[in-house]
Amino acid sequence: MNLASFPKGCALVFGGSGGIGSGVARTFAASGSDVAVVYRSKSSQADAVAADVSALGREGSTHRADVTEPAQVRAAIDAAVARHGRVHSMVWAAGPLVNQRYLADTPLEEWRHAFDVEVHGFFTAATVLIPHMRKHGGGSFVHLGSAGHDWWPARDGMSVAVKAANEQLVRGIAKEEGKHSIRANSVLVGVIDAGQLHTLTEQGQLDDRWVEETKKLLCLKRWGSPEDIGQACVYFASDEGAYTTGQSISVSGGFGV
Repeated sequence: MNLASFPKGCALVFGGSGGIGSGVARTFAASGSDVAVVYRSKSSQADAVAADVSALGREGSTHRADVTEPAQVRAAIDAAVARHGRVHSMVWAAGPLVNQRYLADTPLEEWRHAFDVEVHGFFTAATVLIPHMRKHGGGSFVHLGSAGHDWWPARDGMSVAVKAANEQLVRGIAKEEGKHSIRANSVLVGVIDAGQLHTLTEQGQLDDRWVEETKKLLCLKRWGSPEDIGQACVYFASDEGAYTTGQSISVSGGFGV
């Protein structure tokens, strides 16, 4: 893998112990960046990711935080800064399991919880990190959105609608903070062979018919990998993407084209 160019410091990956987030974290390390992994409950997975980062010759660290608790988010960021000196990029890969339901069948408490984790959590982390990035001459935010923004997937609405709010936060950060050399972009995530896909399949929420119908919507007839997402994140966060902000790229195998 070719090395990218990064400012000093680390990439801070919220949700870095998850199926996609862990692949993103490893891709950053393989591309030449130190990585701070933020996790909520999967401590052993977070430790394994940090060990992989170290095996790739970069410095890895782990930091626990429930992103619905602002004080814990701030503490995790402060600890990452203390360990690495600077956060050059934040990748938002945190999110709850998205049960496959029609909107009319979605319990309000699940809906609210999804917003608390993905939107309020992202907003909290951004407001803590923006002053830090201003102080250090800039930085990058990378949000993991949904390819469903381009083509609505029935029963996945809780994910798509919630992430859509963050798409506007990304544009707002890009607009307001560009004068401080702070960039913000979004990777629209398709069906990835990791994490939620595995869990929902094991639970029976996704079946063979779903696989057949979903693959009809793909130009590339395979699921994506966490590293596919990681490569796009690395571009947005690295110096190679230094003149790109307020943008999104769909890494989805051509979903819905």
